[in-house]
Amino acid sequence: MIKCHLSTLMGAHKLKVIDVARQTGLHRNTVAALYDERALRIDLDTIEKLCALFECNVGDLFEYIPEEQGAVS
Repeated sequence: MIKCHLSTLMGAHKLKVIDVARQTGLHRNTVAALYDERALRIDLDTIEKLCALFECNVGDLFEYIPEEQGAVS
């Protein structure tokens, strides 16, 4: 599973979805999907814009959490 920490970064910077959309040029729905962790795929350009806005690395924005072995999907 990939966990997105966009909501945490936005909270720390006191930004709303629309603020991030305006400052990055990303569509509001794209930002909202990442914020709510509903996104199924993401463009590298989107990751680059978010990392630039928050002055962070990709690892600060996303985290890989291994699923437990033997877990049923």
